[in-house]
Order: sequence, then C-alpha cells, then structure tokens
Amino acid sequence: MNYEEHNNLINPNWAEHGYIQVYTGNGKGKTTASLGLAMRALGRNWKVLLIMFTKGGNDYGELISFQNLSPMIKNNLKIIQAGLDRIVYSNNINEKDKEAIQKGWLVAKKAILNNEYNMVILDEANIAISLGLIDIDEVVEVLKNKPEQMEIVLTGRDANPRITELAHLVSEIKPVKHYWDTGIAARKGIEY
Repeated sequence: MNYEEHNNLINPNWAEHGYIQVYTGNGKGKTTASLGLAMRALGRNWKVLLIMFTKGGNDYGELISFQNLSPMIKNNLKIIQAGLDRIVYSNNINEKDKEAIQKGWLVAKKAILNNEYNMVILDEANIAISLGLIDIDEVVEVLKNKPEQMEIVLTGRDANPRITELAHLVSEIKPVKHYWDTGIAARKGIEY
C-alpha cells in the first residue's frame, strides 16, 4: 500500500483538508518557504492572502516579483504589509508598530473567519506574537476555528508553544553556517 492509499483509508478527504503550518527557528529560509507555498498555490488557482507582519517599505524582491505576475495569477493574490520600514526588536517598538501590526491582524482574522482565501500566510506572525503585538489567545482561537479547507502558514522565530502544539506541520530551521557571520551584509535578491 502506498502513501496516498494509506491516507485515503485514514481520511478519504485528506487532500482537501487545510492544515496549519509553522516555519520557525533561527535559520534563514522561513519566509522563503512560505513564498514557495504561495507560488505553488497560485499556480493551482488558489486565492492567497499574504500578510507581512513587521515588514514595511517596498525594497523586497518578492514584492517586485509579485507585482509582475500575470494578471490571472495576480488577481488571486493579496499582500498586506503590516509593519513599518524597519526591523522591529523588543527595545524599539513604538505605537506606530503596534498600530500597523494590529491592522494587519484584523485583516487576517476577518479573512480567516469569513473564509475568503484558500491559503493565508502570516509572515513573521511568530515574532509579532512573541513581542506581544498580537494576542496569543486570540490567534489560538482563530486558528482553532479556521475553515476546514483553509491552509494557514505562520513564519518567524520564536514560535509560541501553543501555536506549535496546534499546528499540523512544524519545521524548525536551524543555522549551521551563515556568511553573515563573516561580516557579509544582507544582499538584494537573496535576503530581500
């Protein structure tokens, strides 16, 4: 019996079920993994919502690429930037950060509860949660009540244990070696 036959016995509708995925850890590639999922889903004519928490500004290669997608694909993608044009740390959070992230969370929550998309990507949500900018109780409640067929992806370091417990897939990306450690700065086209 192959993998697909086995899954069909356990859950005949397994391929139609939406799951919760988490990409966390201190290694590089969490957002990149979620963007690959977005492209795969868009290629299958899924409606995708991408909320980029803690990320503002327009100097991201993925935003430039997404702007140049074919109209058919682009019509199925909505991107919300829920952050200022800077990196947010626990020691530099201000009210404008909180406002931007809360606006993004309200859009995400509404889209999830109203079943508006096939896939919702909450990029850097783990960071926003760990910094207390999104209420963990509220996120858990929304995830528990997500539409059956919706896929939800959360990225970012420091995933809350309540989120990882609830998730169906958790990948922890660990750094082994990184050129940043030798003083090389973030590069256009690779890191942003």
